[in-house]
Amino acid sequence: MTIHFGTSGWRAVIADEFTFAAVSRVTEAICLQFTSEQGAQPLIVAHDSRFLGEHFADQCSQIVYQHGFSALRCVGPTPTPAVSHAIRANKAVCGINFTASHNPPEYNGMKLSTADGAPALPAVTQKLESILANFDQKQNPVNKPGKTEDHDPRAAYLADLKDKIRFDVIAKANARYVYDPMWGTGRGYLDGVLREHGLTVTTIHDWRDVLFGGRAPEPEESHLDELRRVVTQEKCALGLATDGDSDRFGVIDSNGQFITPNQLIAVLFDYLAESRNWIGGVARSVATSHLVDRVAKMRGLPVYETPVGFKYIGELINEDKIILGGEESAGLSIKGHYPEKDGVLACLLAAEAVAARNASLTEQLDALFQKTGGRLESGRIGVQLTPELMPVLAEKLKEEPTSIGGKTIKSINRIDGLKLIFDDGSWLLVRPSGTEPLVRIYAESESQENMEVLLEQGRKYLLG
Repeated sequence: MTIHFGTSGWRAVIADEFTFAAVSRVTEAICLQFTSEQGAQPLIVAHDSRFLGEHFADQCSQIVYQHGFSALRCVGPTPTPAVSHAIRANKAVCGINFTASHNPPEYNGMKLSTADGAPALPAVTQKLESILANFDQKQNPVNKPGKTEDHDPRAAYLADLKDKIRFDVIAKANARYVYDPMWGTGRGYLDGVLREHGLTVTTIHDWRDVLFGGRAPEPEESHLDELRRVVTQEKCALGLATDGDSDRFGVIDSNGQFITPNQLIAVLFDYLAESRNWIGGVARSVATSHLVDRVAKMRGLPVYETPVGFKYIGELINEDKIILGGEESAGLSIKGHYPEKDGVLACLLAAEAVAARNASLTEQLDALFQKTGGRLESGRIGVQLTPELMPVLAEKLKEEPTSIGGKTIKSINRIDGLKLIFDDGSWLLVRPSGTEPLVRIYAESESQENMEVLLEQGRKYLLG
């Protein structure tokens, strides 16, 4: 079995490819890659709320311990951003997090983070894949002395957030909130820190369900109907949601409107540029809305475009080049934070922006559209990546089309996949997913209708 690390670790179906034997093999390879002569260095091990997660983490911890590391095994389901903080706070050599993030419940995964708390870059994972390809467990006895101990990262992580979020501003607004952790790791984190500051929070889906209600724990609009209902019934300022490992966010405004990740990223970039007096630009993935570019142009700040995968944005955070970095797939982090997606942080910043500006997110978004040249509508669809489609995709990504659907192509961007930018400013992107067997098709235009037409034209272009 070939094990491949995608945009955010290795993911596979439990009891199919994701087995205890495979986990043991990957853990051994990680230990071999990070072993040094510096004694029992800390190594963080964590898991989310998926089926068998704690058992995979226990097995991993024992192997890590046997390789001479000090295995700090996080207590209970732990958010990915809390793992990042724990890595940095404990000066760990790396972190192994058992999570498949927003994938369907039949999946689990191993996410490798380096000493800076960031997702491992391709240079690291390619070396790991090479070790795995040539791995012979019998030739790698494990007999070094080490130790394993429980570690609770919650208090330290939330204390760190208190230095970055203006909770006094949020508290003065005295608003009500609803939180949906989607049966995941955010339970007791996002709602807990708001309650610590005297705020009223209704939490739904506040228990562990390894099936996540029978669907993927992804905070997309179609999964947030119950959150929307509670927001409107209880007249809340916001409905907040995080995915299975709390690195992604979803937000429902007070009027019941879903604020897309593309929209929230732009609003929060504008808010932070206005309120923090920070120096820097903004980073977005190639698939993220150009509304971010409009805000940057309005404020005279640079834009950094990256491939899909938050590890690339994380590099810019480490280099202190940006105020905010975000992806349309609901990933976000900010200057001075970790080079990793943080859904808890994103939700708290949304609450702060609403409280500080005394305006709903819908009102702030409408004002932003007016100041930057009108509305933009973004969307995406997925096409199953079948064996028959794989060679077709490879050829399509090499093509140099001059027009699609009667629209003239102004330029072609190959940072990640094939991005066609049209002469009216609209765009279309085709790229394979790094986390699921799908081809993603993204589009953006000035109206919902035109955006949907672009998506369909992208599908026809791919499928011929």
